[in-house]
Amino acid sequence: MIRTLVMLGFWAALLPFAALIGFPWTLLTGDVSLLYRMTMWGAWTGVKLAGIRVKTVGLDKLDASRTYIFMANHVSNVDPPILMPLIPRRMSIMVKKELFRVPVLARLMRFGSLVPVDRGNRESGIAAVRAAAEVIRQGINMAIYVEGHRSFDGKLLAFKKGPFYLAEGCGVPIVPVTIVGSHYVMPKKRFAIKPGTVTVIFHTPIEPKDFGSRECLMAKVRKAIDSGLPAELQDSKSVTTKETKVHQGKASA
Repeated sequence: MIRTLVMLGFWAALLPFAALIGFPWTLLTGDVSLLYRMTMWGAWTGVKLAGIRVKTVGLDKLDASRTYIFMANHVSNVDPPILMPLIPRRMSIMVKKELFRVPVLARLMRFGSLVPVDRGNRESGIAAVRAAAEVIRQGINMAIYVEGHRSFDGKLLAFKKGPFYLAEGCGVPIVPVTIVGSHYVMPKKRFAIKPGTVTVIFHTPIEPKDFGSRECLMAKVRKAIDSGLPAELQDSKSVTTKETKVHQGKASA
């Protein structure tokens, strides 16, 4: 409980500083870069203060000059502040449309090219995919939790189809990402954070020429993400990769 309060308290203390410097600068200049850097630094520092150690695997597979769609599994509320600062260059995410009803916040999120989405509305989902495509065409990376919801037990849920329509329409590489350990430090429906290590595995990018059919692409992304999970959480325990061996002590971050 104390660790969670420390993290949230740090973010709350950072907010006035951002409001005094980052928000006015962004509103006056239309340049979100300062506020973006402040947000990423704040997210990363808050995670560290909560006692969460982060290891990464596969970041060297990425070309920082290229634009990617990062598709990750999702098991914890700490997944976003862990993953987002790790992504090279600026990135965007989809957020609940309700947040866009707050006037100043809505303007800032639009400056940041965040995409509003109503998960319960199919038409809104289609509109969100189109808006995300425009963001990607600006050269901004997009991070998507491809299951749409957090998993209770750490195993992969069914994938949403929207992210794959987006990838096909934009023709940019997909980077499957496996987040391991956040289910332990802060599982779904638990407020308290336990100290621990979270490993973020960036798998080899899937190039547009290798997408194949939509069903084939979904299977490729699922297999990659699944291969990074501990054996007991995998869809199939027959898959053994370098990423899997991270959990067996045979590979280092």
